[in-house]
Amino acid sequence: MGLLDKIRSNSTIKDSEILSKSKFFTKKDMIPTSIPAINIALSGRLDGGLTPGFTMWAGPSKHFKTAFSLLMAKSYMDKYADSVLLFYDSEFGTPQSYFDSFGIDTGRVLHTPITDVEQLKFDIMKQLEGIERNEKVMIIVDSIGNLASKKEVEDALDGKSVADMSRAKQIKSLFRMVTPYLTIKDIPMVVVNHTYKTMEMYSKDVVGGGTGSYYSADNIFILGRQQDKDGTELMGYNFIINVEKSRYVREKSKIPVTVKFDGGISRWSGLLDMALETGHVVKPSVGWFSRVDTTTGEIEATKFRIKDTDTKDFWIPLLTNKSFQEAIKNRYQIAHGNILSDEDIDAELAAIEDDEDVTQD
Repeated sequence: MGLLDKIRSNSTIKDSEILSKSKFFTKKDMIPTSIPAINIALSGRLDGGLTPGFTMWAGPSKHFKTAFSLLMAKSYMDKYADSVLLFYDSEFGTPQSYFDSFGIDTGRVLHTPITDVEQLKFDIMKQLEGIERNEKVMIIVDSIGNLASKKEVEDALDGKSVADMSRAKQIKSLFRMVTPYLTIKDIPMVVVNHTYKTMEMYSKDVVGGGTGSYYSADNIFILGRQQDKDGTELMGYNFIINVEKSRYVREKSKIPVTVKFDGGISRWSGLLDMALETGHVVKPSVGWFSRVDTTTGEIEATKFRIKDTDTKDFWIPLLTNKSFQEAIKNRYQIAHGNILSDEDIDAELAAIEDDEDVTQD
């Protein structure tokens, strides 16, 4: 028996394994959503998507945070027919009709009302402890931003108006406890949160609840919103996904997603601007768009108005184009090159150190 095998066999932790064989470092299962822009935000890839771990959607009220969470849940439940959704609810602003609009089978959803952070922490830990790694469960918390601490509730019941200093501490404790279970049990958890403005001269949006979420989250997305108008008529909103933190995507990336009042989430949101940036679509004349064969540089003869680019026929040829897929990865995904890559410099430095040792002797 080699030394490494000996150490592994002596470990009291059953999941200890040689790193190259560890199930926790194998390629993670990605669940693509039906919206390519959401896949890019989650993974930096058009064909990527949701992975196990902790993802947070944060933003002001009416910024589609719950909708994006349910979109991800729909994709997960479609991929795994035996999966269930554990939905922790503190706001009660998501009626069954909202689940129905996403096509989610509510017979596979456990709705759990919660009133304080400690109640959430105790229940979610009990649930995670009882779940096996091969059981398919997804968790949504809607929302942590509107959740009081137990002390805050008790003080109100006792008629006390003292400031509550325990909430941020309890939220940090919650995420600190939950995070390793999500990886070990292979579970995606999506948390909805609020944001607040800093008091600086140029204020910025900050996620509420203290630093706990920043330390623990795999992804933190802060949502912005712009009006989408046709003349003076409001047609919907352009939501901007600001990548605050990510294990996969370059931080501070901005990814637009359009939501129309009469059509819901636009499946091809943001792709036109991306394709123009990568050179896979050009404007041959004002108000017109054409695709480009990047291998030859040839511009196709067909021209499209902007409304005609929001179709499957326009985008499927591009989404299946390896060149466009690679261009998106290069634009948004974090590169993973060698941190120490210059062997010649390493050898020269080692030679200098050897010379110094000889001189000292």
